[in-house]
Amino acid sequence: MGFSHAEENYLKVIYKLSKLQPKGVSTKSIGELLQIKSPTVSDMLRKLGNKKLIKYTKYKGVFLTVKGEQIALKVIRKHRLWETFLVQKFKFKWDEVHYIAEQLEHIDSRELVNRLDEYLDFPQFDPHGDPIPDENGEIAERHNKTLDQVKKGSDVIIVGVKDHSSEFLKYIESLSLTLGAKVSVMDVINYDKSFIVKVNDGKEIGLSLLVCKNLFIS
Repeated sequence: MGFSHAEENYLKVIYKLSKLQPKGVSTKSIGELLQIKSPTVSDMLRKLGNKKLIKYTKYKGVFLTVKGEQIALKVIRKHRLWETFLVQKFKFKWDEVHYIAEQLEHIDSRELVNRLDEYLDFPQFDPHGDPIPDENGEIAERHNKTLDQVKKGSDVIIVGVKDHSSEFLKYIESLSLTLGAKVSVMDVINYDKSFIVKVNDGKEIGLSLLVCKNLFIS
């Protein structure tokens, strides 16, 4: 059975939100992420439920079935492989590839995806630091510690981003806060919890709490 692009997008979004809402994904959060009104979300959830791709209990939330999760991971695998390809081979910037990959992720060819994976030498992470599911749907644990969780005096490495928007990626790139950057926390301001940091042992810069919450570190 084939699935529409819209159905695949919903499953992908539910999977991503389930990592933040393990006790059940709310319909409100699905609508907010997809920028779709609640009645439309409810209609789609009924369709996905009829196809045994999700389980939805009122007041408890949405859960993917095993089949639904398998489809979500296939879409995520394609998306992240295409992002990697576009950055590595076509030299797109990391803030330019998301919307192109959104289109390419719906190509329904297992052979093409596996050859793409092999061509890229089986990458484990995409250009934003997100883990790439393998052919069997196995996926590494993503980094879940963010910069705002460390203390003054810490030295950390940027390993991923939570916010994939072009605006955010361009901003942190202008500060050299790309993957692999070394960040030394010089001070944490009590008033607004902003950080004073050195990036790659350069000059000190200030980072807002919001920026720090969107940077995964190790």
